[in-house]
Amino acid sequence: RANMNKIALIAFGLVAIVAARPDSFESRESYAYRAPSSSSSEESYESSEARYNFQWDVNDESSENHYGHQEARDGDDTQGSYYVQLPDGRLQKVTFHVDGDDGYVANVEYEGEASYPSGESGSSESVESYRPRYSAPESSEEYGR
Repeated sequence: RANMNKIALIAFGLVAIVAARPDSFESRESYAYRAPSSSSSEESYESSEARYNFQWDVNDESSENHYGHQEARDGDDTQGSYYVQLPDGRLQKVTFHVDGDDGYVANVEYEGEASYPSGESGSSESVESYRPRYSAPESSEEYGR
């Protein structure tokens, strides 16, 4: 009798699952998305050629930073320059122009003489390079031979 009850319970469970299943999958709601419609109240902007002119400079004596940049653009034609004080004491100047046909064209110049500090101002300590040292075991008996 217990087996019969188990079989009946399983059968009723299967009937309940099948009855709860929808008849077809077409009855589900579908969502459609459309492109946003244009509104006449939106502002439109016309494209124009790029035009700008800027310049900036940094001259900080405490950190010895000295550099700057100047650039002007009118449509496809861009011209400018930038400079930087190099650690060797020289001033590197770059003048450039950019146009639609040639791309970026630069001219690099250096002002002043390169000078390097003498070796005396640095530390005179010699630093040994790291070299690992390996030694053979004293006897092979240590390893169970």
